[in-house]
Amino acid sequence: MLRSHLGLFLTCCAVLLVLASGSSPNLPIISFDEGYTQLFGDSNLALHGDGKSVHLSLDERTGSGFASQDLYLHGFFSASIKLPSDYTAGVVVAFYMSNGDMFEKNHDEIDFEFLGNIRGKDWRIQTNIYGNGSTSVGREERYGLWFDPADDFHQYGILWTDSQIIFYVDSVPIREVKRTEAMGGEFPSKPMSLYATIWDGSGWATNGGKYRVNYKYAPYVAKFSDLVLHGCAVDPIEHQSSCDDVPSHKAIPQGISPRQRTKMEHFRKKHMTYSYCYDQARYKVPPPECVINPGEAEHLRAFDPVTFGDGRHHRPKHHHRQSRTSRADTSM
Repeated sequence: MLRSHLGLFLTCCAVLLVLASGSSPNLPIISFDEGYTQLFGDSNLALHGDGKSVHLSLDERTGSGFASQDLYLHGFFSASIKLPSDYTAGVVVAFYMSNGDMFEKNHDEIDFEFLGNIRGKDWRIQTNIYGNGSTSVGREERYGLWFDPADDFHQYGILWTDSQIIFYVDSVPIREVKRTEAMGGEFPSKPMSLYATIWDGSGWATNGGKYRVNYKYAPYVAKFSDLVLHGCAVDPIEHQSSCDDVPSHKAIPQGISPRQRTKMEHFRKKHMTYSYCYDQARYKVPPPECVINPGEAEHLRAFDPVTFGDGRHHRPKHHHRQSRTSRADTSM
């Protein structure tokens, strides 16, 4: 028994080494039926292109979403996404990992959230993580993008290992979260499923709820293709990884190369509009995993001197998180 557990551990370690090395343009893409199942939204989910493309719609009746068939403990997960165009205020498109259906009080989560806007204003992208139910410690970051995500497909990816989480946009890392001892259980460490949803976030998504979804522009359609699930599947009962069937793949992105780090630093200094690490009103002392970058700090102070300066006369810009499961139930 000890030998079999040791073999499983070494195999999973090998997969994680693959996840942190090598890169090539051809990712291991799968069809919807190979790896996913519909979560909610009945006819608002539609398959295209022999099942390799998924359209999720939001209308006045319901949103829609899908989830991976398996749980995963670490891996690389990505999709090419084209967002709705025109007036999209209040619309939220999410591509994320969670185990909230299994661990209601101590769930983990790794989020990409795309927040719609009024006509003439750009979509905003938000990333966040939770570990062990740490929803009281918001770790949000928000950014603009160097392109219009409604014009064409762009790839969004999550690399999750036992020591780091990296968010990618078109192979450019935009955020790195390194596990620190001081974080304790607040680093996501339990098996999670991958989800994609579109839903009505009128209460908070655009200017704190000032602009709501206008259903005369519905249906809002988010298109997903190039679906990648590359990681260690986990038995849902015993929560043990089974990495034997996970082949190595050169296309899985590296952690962060020196060239990529330069690109990430450039992106963050130019496009980041919010980071909890620099919000002095919210956190007098930054959370332990924060690494303060003077260039980022200067950029954010210039963007919003109240939030990222001395914090006077400021209310924190975070919202109370409702569980994803309850959001889906509300939409159904």
